[in-house]
Amino acid sequence: MIFQNNFLKIGILGCRGIPNYYGGFEQFAERLSRGLADLGHSVWVYNSHSHPVRDADWHGVNRLFCHDPEYLIGQAGQFIYDLNCINDSRRRNFNIIYQLGYTSSSVWYRRLPEQSLIVTNMDGLEWQRSKYSPPVRRFLRYAEKLAVKRSHYLVADSPAIQQYLKQTYDVESRFISYGADLAVNRLPDFPEELGLTPQQYYLLIARIQPDNHIETIIRGWHQAEASFPLVVVGSTKNRFGSYLKKTYNNPQVMFLDEIFDREKLDQLRSHALLYFHGHSSGGTNPSLLEAMAAGCPICAHDNPFNRAVLGNDAAYFSSSGEITTMIKNPSTENEQGQMIINNLEKIKIHHNWPYIIHQYHEFFKEIAGKNLTKQ
Repeated sequence: MIFQNNFLKIGILGCRGIPNYYGGFEQFAERLSRGLADLGHSVWVYNSHSHPVRDADWHGVNRLFCHDPEYLIGQAGQFIYDLNCINDSRRRNFNIIYQLGYTSSSVWYRRLPEQSLIVTNMDGLEWQRSKYSPPVRRFLRYAEKLAVKRSHYLVADSPAIQQYLKQTYDVESRFISYGADLAVNRLPDFPEELGLTPQQYYLLIARIQPDNHIETIIRGWHQAEASFPLVVVGSTKNRFGSYLKKTYNNPQVMFLDEIFDREKLDQLRSHALLYFHGHSSGGTNPSLLEAMAAGCPICAHDNPFNRAVLGNDAAYFSSSGEITTMIKNPSTENEQGQMIINNLEKIKIHHNWPYIIHQYHEFFKEIAGKNLTKQ
Protein backbone atom coordinates (compact mmCIF):
# COMPACT_ATOMS: atom_id res chain seq x y z
CA MET A 1 0.00 0.00 0.00
CA ILE A 2 1.16 3.56 -0.63
CA PHE A 3 0.00 6.84 0.77
CA GLN A 4 0.70 10.36 -0.39
CA ASN A 5 1.27 13.59 1.51
CA ASN A 6 0.84 11.71 4.80
CA PHE A 7 -2.87 11.19 4.06
CA LEU A 8 -4.17 7.69 4.73
CA LYS A 9 -7.29 5.72 3.90
CA ILE A 10 -8.52 4.45 7.26
CA GLY A 11 -11.38 2.05 7.95
CA ILE A 12 -12.88 1.94 11.46
CA LEU A 13 -14.69 -1.29 12.38
CA GLY A 14 -16.20 -2.63 15.59
CA CYS A 15 -18.84 -0.06 16.44
CA ARG A 16 -22.51 0.28 15.58
CA GLY A 17 -21.93 3.55 13.82
CA ILE A 18 -21.71 7.32 14.08
CA PRO A 19 -23.03 9.64 15.35
CA ASN A 20 -23.26 7.86 18.68
CA TYR A 21 -26.56 6.27 19.61
CA TYR A 22 -25.20 3.45 21.68
CA GLY A 23 -22.08 3.68 23.86
CA GLY A 24 -18.41 4.32 24.44
CA PHE A 25 -16.87 2.90 21.27
CA GLU A 26 -19.40 4.73 19.13
CA GLN A 27 -18.64 8.01 20.86
CA PHE A 28 -14.92 7.39 20.45
CA ALA A 29 -15.35 6.53 16.76
CA GLU A 30 -17.38 9.70 16.29
CA ARG A 31 -14.67 11.97 17.68
CA LEU A 32 -11.65 10.14 16.25
CA SER A 33 -13.04 9.78 12.73
CA ARG A 34 -14.05 13.42 12.49
CA GLY A 35 -10.70 14.57 13.91
CA LEU A 36 -8.69 12.46 11.47
CA ALA A 37 -10.87 13.59 8.56
CA ASP A 38 -10.25 17.22 9.54
CA LEU A 39 -6.52 16.48 9.27
CA GLY A 40 -6.99 15.32 5.68
CA HIS A 41 -7.25 11.55 6.00
CA SER A 42 -9.89 9.58 4.13
CA VAL A 43 -11.84 8.00 6.99
CA TRP A 44 -14.57 5.37 6.64
CA VAL A 45 -16.70 4.17 9.56
CA TYR A 46 -18.87 1.06 9.42
CA ASN A 47 -22.47 1.44 10.61
CA SER A 48 -25.28 -0.94 11.40
CA HIS A 49 -27.93 -0.91 8.68
CA SER A 50 -30.43 0.09 11.39
CA HIS A 51 -28.59 3.28 12.38
CA PRO A 52 -31.16 6.12 12.44
CA VAL A 53 -28.89 8.56 10.58
CA ARG A 54 -28.67 7.61 6.92
CA ASP A 55 -26.32 10.19 5.38
CA ALA A 56 -23.36 8.73 3.50
CA ASP A 57 -21.18 11.63 4.63
CA TRP A 58 -21.01 12.87 8.22
CA HIS A 59 -18.79 15.93 8.75
CA GLY A 60 -16.33 14.68 6.15
CA VAL A 61 -16.38 11.06 7.36
CA ASN A 62 -17.57 8.36 4.95
CA ARG A 63 -20.25 6.08 6.40
CA LEU A 64 -20.61 2.47 5.24
CA PHE A 65 -23.69 0.41 6.15
CA CYS A 66 -23.68 -3.35 6.71
CA HIS A 67 -26.48 -5.69 7.67
CA ASP A 68 -26.71 -6.18 11.44
CA PRO A 69 -29.03 -9.04 12.48
CA GLU A 70 -28.66 -8.49 16.24
CA TYR A 71 -32.25 -7.30 16.42
CA LEU A 72 -33.34 -10.73 15.17
CA ILE A 73 -31.00 -13.18 16.90
CA GLY A 74 -29.54 -11.26 19.85
CA GLN A 75 -25.84 -10.95 20.64
CA ALA A 76 -24.90 -13.66 18.14
CA GLY A 77 -25.82 -11.11 15.49
CA GLN A 78 -22.71 -9.11 16.41
CA PHE A 79 -20.55 -11.87 14.90
CA ILE A 80 -22.43 -11.71 11.61
CA TYR A 81 -22.35 -7.91 11.57
CA ASP A 82 -18.57 -7.92 12.11
CA LEU A 83 -18.15 -10.53 9.36
CA ASN A 84 -20.20 -8.38 6.99
CA CYS A 85 -18.02 -5.35 7.77
CA ILE A 86 -14.80 -7.31 7.34
CA ASN A 87 -15.95 -8.78 4.04
CA ASP A 88 -16.79 -5.30 2.77
CA SER A 89 -13.38 -4.00 3.87
CA ARG A 90 -11.68 -6.45 1.50
CA ARG A 91 -12.67 -4.31 -1.47
CA ARG A 92 -11.92 -0.89 0.03
CA ASN A 93 -8.12 -0.84 -0.22
CA PHE A 94 -7.59 0.67 3.25
CA ASN A 95 -4.10 1.55 4.39
CA ILE A 96 -5.17 0.89 7.97
CA ILE A 97 -8.08 -1.00 9.46
CA TYR A 98 -8.67 0.07 13.05
CA GLN A 99 -10.73 -2.48 14.97
CA LEU A 100 -12.49 -1.24 18.11
CA GLY A 101 -12.41 -4.32 20.28
CA TYR A 102 -12.11 -7.96 19.32
CA THR A 103 -14.97 -9.82 21.03
CA SER A 104 -16.90 -10.76 17.90
CA SER A 105 -14.38 -9.97 15.17
CA SER A 106 -11.23 -11.93 16.01
CA VAL A 107 -12.73 -15.25 14.83
CA TRP A 108 -12.89 -13.81 11.32
CA TYR A 109 -9.21 -12.82 11.18
CA ARG A 110 -8.61 -14.96 8.07
CA ARG A 111 -11.07 -12.73 6.20
CA LEU A 112 -9.22 -9.50 6.96
CA PRO A 113 -7.57 -7.98 3.87
CA GLU A 114 -3.90 -8.89 3.62
CA GLN A 115 -2.87 -5.56 2.11
CA SER A 116 -4.11 -3.49 5.09
CA LEU A 117 -2.38 -2.89 8.41
CA ILE A 118 -4.60 -4.32 11.15
CA VAL A 119 -4.62 -2.24 14.34
CA THR A 120 -6.77 -3.41 17.26
CA ASN A 121 -7.89 -1.44 20.28
CA MET A 122 -7.81 -4.08 23.00
CA ASP A 123 -10.44 -2.33 25.16
CA GLY A 124 -10.84 -3.95 28.58
CA LEU A 125 -10.40 -7.50 29.82
CA GLU A 126 -13.69 -8.80 28.49
CA TRP A 127 -13.15 -12.35 29.70
CA GLN A 128 -13.08 -11.15 33.31
CA ARG A 129 -16.63 -9.74 33.19
CA SER A 130 -18.88 -11.50 35.68
CA LYS A 131 -21.94 -11.08 33.46
CA TYR A 132 -20.63 -13.83 31.16
CA SER A 133 -20.97 -17.55 31.80
CA PRO A 134 -17.78 -19.66 32.18
CA PRO A 135 -17.98 -21.00 28.58
CA VAL A 136 -18.38 -17.47 27.19
CA ARG A 137 -15.49 -16.23 29.30
CA ARG A 138 -13.29 -19.03 27.95
CA PHE A 139 -14.24 -18.01 24.43
CA LEU A 140 -13.44 -14.36 25.16
CA ARG A 141 -10.01 -15.33 26.47
CA TYR A 142 -9.46 -17.24 23.24
CA ALA A 143 -10.66 -14.25 21.20
CA GLU A 144 -8.22 -12.02 23.06
CA LYS A 145 -5.35 -14.36 22.13
CA LEU A 146 -6.44 -14.34 18.49
CA ALA A 147 -6.57 -10.54 18.43
CA VAL A 148 -3.08 -10.27 19.88
CA LYS A 149 -1.69 -12.86 17.48
CA ARG A 150 -3.33 -11.62 14.28
CA SER A 151 -3.07 -7.84 14.64
CA HIS A 152 -0.08 -5.97 13.26
CA TYR A 153 -0.33 -3.38 16.05
CA LEU A 154 -2.20 -3.09 19.33
CA VAL A 155 -3.55 -0.02 21.11
CA ALA A 156 -4.08 0.02 24.88
CA ASP A 157 -6.23 2.80 26.28
CA SER A 158 -4.93 2.27 29.82
CA PRO A 159 -1.42 1.75 31.25
CA ALA A 160 -2.88 -1.23 33.14
CA ILE A 161 -3.98 -2.84 29.86
CA GLN A 162 -0.59 -2.12 28.31
CA GLN A 163 1.12 -3.80 31.26
CA TYR A 164 -1.25 -6.77 31.09
CA LEU A 165 -0.51 -7.34 27.39
CA LYS A 166 3.21 -7.22 28.04
CA GLN A 167 3.09 -9.59 31.02
CA THR A 168 0.60 -12.04 29.48
CA TYR A 169 1.66 -12.15 25.83
CA ASP A 170 5.06 -10.43 25.82
CA VAL A 171 3.87 -7.97 23.16
CA GLU A 172 4.23 -4.22 22.88
CA SER A 173 1.25 -1.93 22.49
CA ARG A 174 0.80 1.79 21.96
CA PHE A 175 -0.84 3.56 24.88
CA ILE A 176 -3.36 6.16 23.70
CA SER A 177 -6.12 7.13 26.09
CA TYR A 178 -9.63 8.36 25.40
CA GLY A 179 -10.58 12.01 25.30
CA ALA A 180 -13.27 14.19 26.81
CA ASP A 181 -14.59 17.72 26.42
CA LEU A 182 -14.56 20.10 29.34
CA ALA A 183 -18.21 20.84 30.06
CA VAL A 184 -18.82 24.59 30.06
CA ASN A 185 -21.84 26.89 30.35
CA ARG A 186 -23.80 24.16 32.14
CA LEU A 187 -25.08 25.79 35.28
CA PRO A 188 -27.93 27.96 33.88
CA ASP A 189 -29.54 25.00 32.10
CA PHE A 190 -30.27 22.51 34.85
CA PRO A 191 -32.93 20.01 33.64
CA GLU A 192 -35.60 20.96 36.16
CA GLU A 193 -38.17 18.81 34.34
CA LEU A 194 -36.71 15.79 36.16
CA GLY A 195 -37.86 17.19 39.49
CA LEU A 196 -34.32 17.32 40.90
CA THR A 197 -32.57 20.01 42.90
CA PRO A 198 -28.91 20.86 42.19
CA GLN A 199 -26.48 19.29 44.67
CA GLN A 200 -29.29 17.22 46.17
CA TYR A 201 -29.02 13.92 44.29
CA TYR A 202 -26.52 11.14 43.69
CA LEU A 203 -25.83 10.04 40.12
CA LEU A 204 -24.89 6.83 38.32
CA ILE A 205 -24.58 6.57 34.52
CA ALA A 206 -23.78 3.15 33.07
CA ARG A 207 -24.97 0.21 31.07
CA ILE A 208 -27.19 -1.76 33.39
CA GLN A 209 -25.15 -4.92 33.83
CA PRO A 210 -23.81 -6.71 36.94
CA ASP A 211 -20.10 -6.03 36.48
CA ASN A 212 -20.73 -2.29 36.66
CA HIS A 213 -21.58 -2.82 40.36
CA ILE A 214 -24.90 -1.05 40.06
CA GLU A 215 -26.60 -3.17 42.69
CA THR A 216 -23.68 -2.66 45.07
CA ILE A 217 -24.10 1.10 44.69
CA ILE A 218 -27.89 1.02 45.10
CA ARG A 219 -27.65 -1.24 48.14
CA GLY A 220 -25.01 0.98 49.76
CA TRP A 221 -27.11 4.07 49.11
CA HIS A 222 -30.17 2.33 50.57
CA GLN A 223 -28.31 1.18 53.71
CA ALA A 224 -27.08 4.72 54.29
CA GLU A 225 -30.70 5.92 54.50
CA ALA A 226 -29.55 8.83 52.34
CA SER A 227 -31.55 12.05 52.41
CA PHE A 228 -31.25 12.60 48.67
CA PRO A 229 -32.36 10.44 45.72
CA LEU A 230 -30.16 8.22 43.58
CA VAL A 231 -30.52 8.82 39.84
CA VAL A 232 -29.60 5.84 37.62
CA VAL A 233 -29.19 6.61 33.91
CA GLY A 234 -29.17 3.57 31.61
CA SER A 235 -31.52 1.25 29.80
CA THR A 236 -33.31 -1.20 32.11
CA LYS A 237 -34.80 -3.17 29.22
CA ASN A 238 -32.74 -6.26 29.99
CA ARG A 239 -33.17 -8.98 32.60
CA PHE A 240 -30.82 -7.38 35.12
CA GLY A 241 -32.46 -3.98 34.69
CA SER A 242 -35.91 -5.48 35.28
CA TYR A 243 -34.60 -7.21 38.39
CA LEU A 244 -33.18 -3.96 39.79
CA LYS A 245 -36.38 -2.01 39.19
CA LYS A 246 -38.46 -4.71 40.86
CA THR A 247 -36.10 -5.24 43.79
CA TYR A 248 -35.48 -1.57 44.52
CA ASN A 249 -38.96 -0.25 43.95
CA ASN A 250 -38.37 3.03 45.73
CA PRO A 251 -39.45 6.47 44.48
CA GLN A 252 -36.09 7.78 45.68
CA VAL A 253 -34.31 5.52 43.18
CA MET A 254 -34.97 7.19 39.85
CA PHE A 255 -34.34 4.87 36.90
CA LEU A 256 -34.00 6.99 33.78
CA ASP A 257 -33.59 5.53 30.31
CA GLU A 258 -30.46 6.01 28.22
CA ILE A 259 -29.61 9.64 27.47
CA PHE A 260 -27.43 10.49 24.47
CA ASP A 261 -27.84 14.26 24.66
CA ARG A 262 -24.38 15.33 25.83
CA GLU A 263 -25.56 18.67 27.13
CA LYS A 264 -28.23 17.10 29.32
CA LEU A 265 -25.77 14.51 30.61
CA ASP A 266 -23.26 17.22 31.47
CA GLN A 267 -25.98 19.18 33.24
CA LEU A 268 -26.85 16.13 35.33
CA ARG A 269 -23.21 15.41 36.11
CA SER A 270 -22.15 18.93 36.99
CA HIS A 271 -24.94 19.40 39.54
CA ALA A 272 -24.66 15.97 41.22
CA LEU A 273 -23.76 15.78 44.89
CA LEU A 274 -21.66 12.71 44.08
CA TYR A 275 -21.09 10.62 40.95
CA PHE A 276 -20.72 6.83 41.31
CA HIS A 277 -18.57 4.98 38.78
CA GLY A 278 -18.81 1.21 39.09
CA HIS A 279 -17.01 0.01 35.95
CA SER A 280 -14.39 -2.56 36.84
CA SER A 281 -13.22 -4.66 33.90
CA GLY A 282 -10.84 -2.61 31.95
CA GLY A 283 -9.50 0.38 30.21
CA THR A 284 -9.97 4.10 30.46
CA ASN A 285 -13.73 4.46 30.57
CA PRO A 286 -15.27 7.36 28.58
CA SER A 287 -18.04 7.94 31.10
CA LEU A 288 -15.46 8.39 33.86
CA LEU A 289 -13.59 11.00 31.82
CA GLU A 290 -16.86 12.80 31.14
CA ALA A 291 -17.65 12.89 34.84
CA MET A 292 -14.23 14.36 35.53
CA ALA A 293 -14.70 16.91 32.74
CA ALA A 294 -18.06 17.95 34.19
CA GLY A 295 -16.58 18.75 37.57
CA CYS A 296 -18.16 15.86 39.49
CA PRO A 297 -16.96 14.68 42.86
CA ILE A 298 -16.42 10.97 42.15
CA CYS A 299 -16.68 7.70 44.05
CA ALA A 300 -15.24 4.92 41.88
CA HIS A 301 -14.91 1.16 42.11
CA ASP A 302 -11.45 0.33 43.42
CA ASN A 303 -9.47 -1.28 40.60
CA PRO A 304 -6.23 -0.54 38.72
CA PHE A 305 -8.02 0.93 35.70
CA ASN A 306 -9.92 3.58 37.64
CA ARG A 307 -6.94 4.38 39.85
CA ALA A 308 -4.75 4.86 36.77
CA VAL A 309 -7.08 7.67 35.68
CA LEU A 310 -8.13 9.22 38.98
CA GLY A 311 -5.14 8.65 41.23
CA ASN A 312 -5.87 10.12 44.66
CA ASP A 313 -8.58 12.44 43.38
CA ALA A 314 -11.62 10.29 44.17
CA ALA A 315 -13.20 8.18 46.86
CA TYR A 316 -13.11 4.42 46.21
CA PHE A 317 -15.36 1.50 47.10
CA SER A 318 -15.23 -2.28 46.90
CA SER A 319 -18.44 -3.09 48.76
CA SER A 320 -21.87 -1.68 49.54
CA GLY A 321 -20.71 -1.10 53.11
CA GLU A 322 -18.02 1.27 51.88
CA ILE A 323 -20.64 3.13 49.84
CA THR A 324 -22.74 3.49 52.99
CA THR A 325 -19.80 4.75 55.03
CA MET A 326 -18.80 7.24 52.36
CA ILE A 327 -22.33 8.69 52.08
CA LYS A 328 -22.58 9.06 55.86
CA ASN A 329 -19.07 10.50 56.17
CA PRO A 330 -18.33 12.40 52.95
CA SER A 331 -15.13 14.24 52.16
CA THR A 332 -15.02 17.86 53.20
CA GLU A 333 -16.03 20.54 50.73
CA ASN A 334 -12.42 21.70 50.46
CA GLU A 335 -11.17 18.15 49.82
CA GLN A 336 -13.77 17.57 47.12
CA GLY A 337 -13.05 20.96 45.56
CA GLN A 338 -9.35 20.17 45.22
CA MET A 339 -10.09 16.75 43.72
CA ILE A 340 -12.35 18.37 41.14
CA ILE A 341 -9.67 20.91 40.22
CA ASN A 342 -7.07 18.14 39.87
CA ASN A 343 -9.35 16.01 37.68
CA LEU A 344 -10.17 18.95 35.41
CA GLU A 345 -6.44 19.50 34.98
CA LYS A 346 -6.02 15.84 33.98
CA ILE A 347 -8.63 16.31 31.25
CA LYS A 348 -6.93 19.49 30.01
CA ILE A 349 -3.48 17.90 29.82
CA HIS A 350 -3.91 14.17 29.20
CA HIS A 351 -7.41 13.59 27.85
CA ASN A 352 -8.30 16.48 25.58
CA TRP A 353 -9.52 15.42 22.15
CA PRO A 354 -7.05 17.42 20.03
CA TYR A 355 -4.19 15.73 21.90
CA ILE A 356 -5.72 12.25 21.52
CA ILE A 357 -6.41 12.76 17.81
CA HIS A 358 -2.88 14.07 17.25
CA GLN A 359 -1.48 10.93 18.90
CA TYR A 360 -3.46 8.73 16.52
CA HIS A 361 -2.47 10.88 13.55
CA GLU A 362 1.24 10.46 14.37
CA PHE A 363 0.89 6.76 15.23
CA PHE A 364 -0.91 5.89 12.01
CA LYS A 365 1.62 7.84 9.92
CA GLU A 366 4.45 6.09 11.73
CA ILE A 367 3.23 2.54 11.18
CA ALA A 368 2.17 3.24 7.59
CA GLY A 369 5.64 4.63 6.91
CA LYS A 370 7.26 1.51 8.36
CA ASN A 371 5.06 -0.68 6.20
CA LEU A 372 6.00 1.31 3.12
CA THR A 373 9.73 0.82 3.70
CA LYS A 374 9.22 -2.95 3.88
CA GLN A 375 7.64 -3.13 0.43
